[in-house]
Amino acid sequence: MLPFFGGFVSSREGARVPEMPNINWQAMLYHLIKLAASFLIALPLGYDREISEKTLGLRTFPLVAMTSCGFILVGNAVLSSDEARSRIIQGLITGIGFLGGGAIVKRGVTVKGTATAAGIWTTAAIGVAVAYDRYEIALSLAVVTFVVLRYLPALKDVVGPEGDR
Repeated sequence: MLPFFGGFVSSREGARVPEMPNINWQAMLYHLIKLAASFLIALPLGYDREISEKTLGLRTFPLVAMTSCGFILVGNAVLSSDEARSRIIQGLITGIGFLGGGAIVKRGVTVKGTATAAGIWTTAAIGVAVAYDRYEIALSLAVVTFVVLRYLPALKDVVGPEGDR
């Protein structure tokens, strides 16, 4: 069986041809809107990281939000229990933590990338919130994360290295 098609049917000539899947176009539009919303909500975070020349940026942040949303949408469509659905969120938390860990670099006594790692984790939460129709949570996370990543580094410079302990 081909992965995209539902199976095979016989043609009049006796050849086996792939059967077209039964696509629910209304559901597809609904999911595309959710995926686009999660992507767009995370886009300013990625853009800001990109212009700040951080390790993860314009492509990574929106893709993490959209993919997290996608995993939740698939889980909600195919899993029947809340326990099973919660495992998807647990897996996302772990997997995105691993991705964020790759952004953290230690050079001597200096550690860089922790804010980017935290930002990528928050971006995954944005995607989850959109998937569950909790746009107020997604937008709140996006605004607070943008403010923290954009404007708190200036405060960090004022406080100095002593404040990092």
